[in-house]
Amino acid sequence: MSAQSGRSKLSEMDAAAPAPRWEEDALGFLIAPETHETFFEHYYERDALLTARGEPTRYADLLTLETLDHFIASADLREGMIDLTSHKTRIERDTYVDERGRISAVGVAENYLAGATIILPHLHDSLFNLGEFCRSLEEVFSCHVQTNVYLTPSGNQGFATHFDNHDVFVMQISGSKAWRLYGVPVEIPYRGENFELGRYEPGEVTRTFTLEPGDCVYIPRGMMHDAENVGDEPSLHITVGLITKTWADLLLEAISELALAEPDFRRSLPPGFASRDFDRDVARRHFDKLTALIAEKASMDGAFDLLADNFLRGRRPNVAGLVASAHRFTPEDRFRRRRFVPWNVADDDGKIVLIGPGGDLDFKAEDGDALDIALSGEPFRADALPGNDPVEITRMLWAAGFIERVD
Repeated sequence: MSAQSGRSKLSEMDAAAPAPRWEEDALGFLIAPETHETFFEHYYERDALLTARGEPTRYADLLTLETLDHFIASADLREGMIDLTSHKTRIERDTYVDERGRISAVGVAENYLAGATIILPHLHDSLFNLGEFCRSLEEVFSCHVQTNVYLTPSGNQGFATHFDNHDVFVMQISGSKAWRLYGVPVEIPYRGENFELGRYEPGEVTRTFTLEPGDCVYIPRGMMHDAENVGDEPSLHITVGLITKTWADLLLEAISELALAEPDFRRSLPPGFASRDFDRDVARRHFDKLTALIAEKASMDGAFDLLADNFLRGRRPNVAGLVASAHRFTPEDRFRRRRFVPWNVADDDGKIVLIGPGGDLDFKAEDGDALDIALSGEPFRADALPGNDPVEITRMLWAAGFIERVD
């Protein structure tokens, strides 16, 4: 990629093109006018993609500077909910975290006035729309999606040049931030392979641009980058991180399953294997035998199913609206499946197991037709579901966040 400044040619050419809202198409909301197909074929895990649309209020229903200000001033902040960093000086945690683990709003303010960047990890756990946006992206990527929010004062920079070990989308909320992209010293770094200052060289600058409110840039993991506030206002942006599973994860799970059936995988390493004079020939023969067993007997499907089901169970249930309207529930009420709720079904000795956010729900085999209707996405009446106890089925699905009321 050659070095270039300003907005990408694609974004300049199509800045006025309509783009979907995040409720309709979360990925398209970030990358339009690029298509999903082009993104996954040419950019995903390969190259950066800048989308500059000239829509300063594009992300306003997800986050604003005023919303962030109110949250910092009013929330009961504990250690881990706010971090501070500065490219210029080291910020000691005891300047804004007391001995009980409470965040001092005064300490945060003082450091911010001195040029520190405020970081709010996982703000999507506290702001509903931002959480829904992450759920909608999880539907696309089948991975955990997290946010870090960064507020940098004018004329300051939070981090030195570095790379991330997960792919990110950076959504500029307010202010302006100048970005520099460099080389890729580690191609697709493994999870846990963190950047170490002084170990990796960034290389030459390959691209420069300034994110304005409403703009977005996708940066694949391993690509070196840095950014600084170049405007008169504070720069606020959301970094959306994709915490994906890899083929290595799948293979490790497949080997773990194979080990349940093959005792040779479960045998202890030879006594004294850590000794300097240990003869490895016998161990090598056993290792070769195990790799042959992997090639012959390892199954993808079982490991694939387990990773998929664990992803579904690991999502956060969404029960918004239930507390406010449960007292008005009647059997004639209408419901439908919630948007962005992932689910799957399995058979367990004649029972139907509904797998989804927060865990599993067990149903009788005769409840299958009712579940088909309830999870179809089409509205239904609670008392119109087939089966012996349609109202109870509705209550179970509603309490677990699978369905929502339709007014």
